[in-house]
Amino acid sequence: MAKITFIQPDGTSNVVEAEPGVTVMEAAKLNEIPGIEAECGGACACATCHVYVDEAWRDKTGKPAEMEEDMLDFAFDVRDESRLSCQIKVTEDLDGLVLRVPAKQY
Repeated sequence: MAKITFIQPDGTSNVVEAEPGVTVMEAAKLNEIPGIEAECGGACACATCHVYVDEAWRDKTGKPAEMEEDMLDFAFDVRDESRLSCQIKVTEDLDGLVLRVPAKQY
């Protein structure tokens, strides 16, 4: 299991445990994390699971693929640390991952 911390825009945080192999978005939805809408269900066809990856974790989560970058064009307030949580697979190496939820998704 990997622990993932979601920090809300108001500074509150939610820590969830996720099984390796699921996506960060799936873990967020299973744990009812506010602000992660995931309207497309993880098909990388929207940008409603947008998160900001904490700088300490950016190397471990990797860079967005071209399709993800195209979808991020539709996200609100995109930054260098922006990712779609549906495209980040949970691994044991991500135990302790810290993500920030944007103030709004679209």
